[in-house]
Amino acid sequence: MSVSPSPSDVPPAPGGTGRRLPAVLVAVVAAALAASAWGAKDPTTWLLETVWVMVGLPLAVLLRRRFPLSGLLCGLLAVHALVLIVGGHYTYAEVPAGDWVRDWFGLDRNPYDRFGHLMQGFVPAILVRELLVRTSPLRGSRWLAPLTVCACLAFSAVFEMLEWAAAVTGGHAADAFLATQGDVWDTQWDMCCALIGATCSLLLLSRLHDRSLTRLPLAAKN
Repeated sequence: MSVSPSPSDVPPAPGGTGRRLPAVLVAVVAAALAASAWGAKDPTTWLLETVWVMVGLPLAVLLRRRFPLSGLLCGLLAVHALVLIVGGHYTYAEVPAGDWVRDWFGLDRNPYDRFGHLMQGFVPAILVRELLVRTSPLRGSRWLAPLTVCACLAFSAVFEMLEWAAAVTGGHAADAFLATQGDVWDTQWDMCCALIGATCSLLLLSRLHDRSLTRLPLAAKN
């Protein structure tokens, strides 16, 4: 049974705001990435933290016609890219905004790393959900949300293993990348934050994501 889209669900006309938004986001992220390289506190950490942006941004641009992303996902990916870029520029343990929050709330560590791992679950949850909805039989399935969360948690675990590899390879030189700040449970907290972020993302944004998907061109939905 099909449901006719409401006026708000009709795709924007060519050249409209909906078409311009991805280009604007690409320009903003690319400019921020270039600026963050200038005066980065630790060039190696900057590279390790921003390599995801360096790979993801060109990939999204190259696939924009074959597999255009929903407007909601484009916006979330741009925000996540900026979070990674800021963390790479300052290192996660020394982001000034995190220092301010630590001082205001009397925390024992800079919380920007925790925020980064929340985002590591929050944004990829919508990315995984969109991929599953558009390329698998899971659209409308009750398994969509649990499998999405599992995929995000799996990615978080892989990322922690990459950090482990960096620590083994780089020794103390990898401390800025790890951003453990003396917490022996940092790995577990990181994965927990990603789990919380993915769960909250699906609870808060699933309906909005469905509406955003209806705005894609018909050929792009299949």
